[in-house]
Amino acid sequence: MISKLDLYYVFYTVGKSKSFSKAAKELYMSQPAISQSIAQLEKELDTRLFNRISKGVTLTDEGSLLFEYVSSALQFIQAGEEKLLEFKNLIIGEFKIGVSDTISRYFLLPYLETFHNRYPNLKFKIVNGTTWEIIAALKSGEVNIAICNLPIDDKSLEVKPIFEIQDTFVYGEKYRKILSKPINLEELVKLPLILLDNSNSRRYVEEFFLSKGIIIQPEFELGSHELLLEFARINLGVACVTKEFSEQFLRKGLLREVTLTDPIPKRSIGICYLKNVPLNRAAERFVEIIEKKLIRNSYGRL
Repeated sequence: MISKLDLYYVFYTVGKSKSFSKAAKELYMSQPAISQSIAQLEKELDTRLFNRISKGVTLTDEGSLLFEYVSSALQFIQAGEEKLLEFKNLIIGEFKIGVSDTISRYFLLPYLETFHNRYPNLKFKIVNGTTWEIIAALKSGEVNIAICNLPIDDKSLEVKPIFEIQDTFVYGEKYRKILSKPINLEELVKLPLILLDNSNSRRYVEEFFLSKGIIIQPEFELGSHELLLEFARINLGVACVTKEFSEQFLRKGLLREVTLTDPIPKRSIGICYLKNVPLNRAAERFVEIIEKKLIRNSYGRL
């Protein structure tokens, strides 16, 4: 007879995949068995948990509420199982990180290298996406930690700022005469602007401009930081970039930085994890490596 815990695991798998057939494949069960399990759970709870639609299922309001708790409970169980493996000193296991392509390339790689050299038998899983996509992956249990562009306001998350960054605007040779002197925000938005599409960093910059009563209407909206730099280099406009991730272009003189009379306030990159789910040992060690290396680098600059 199927246990109550098994029923909840079936419910979680269906809710995550939004499909009885996909859940059946993942759990190596028949689709009728999945349907029966959900029907049994709905009967015991006297609540409909799913809406049946043509392309699968969606959670009802009651189902969404239950899914959040079941997801947390199953992650606690998984965390407990992982803790049992700690005596092996991280000889085996998998470490899952959610991070954007840009942060991976310009910030994370040295820490991944250090961690891999120290624990070579651990498997890595890197999930790339926007801040909102990797936060969703964190909440669903797909990753252990997320390294995100801050700020993030979510009471279910522990957010630890680790590295300060500066949003700035850069330009190519075509705009040199116009931008060789400091410029105010009103004058800047009259130029063709190039911004990231649908990102937390873009929202931060837009909110800063709105706080000054200015609306940004970009000429180009792009999907990667590298494209921002390249579009600015070939004089298609003035790009909003992260200064720390653009140093190579600035150092070589391929791009120049706009001097704003009202600079954008600095913000941070941060490590995020769920408050109600303990970090596994691999995640704890990885966070420690980042923190210690950043502290050493800070002392080195003094």
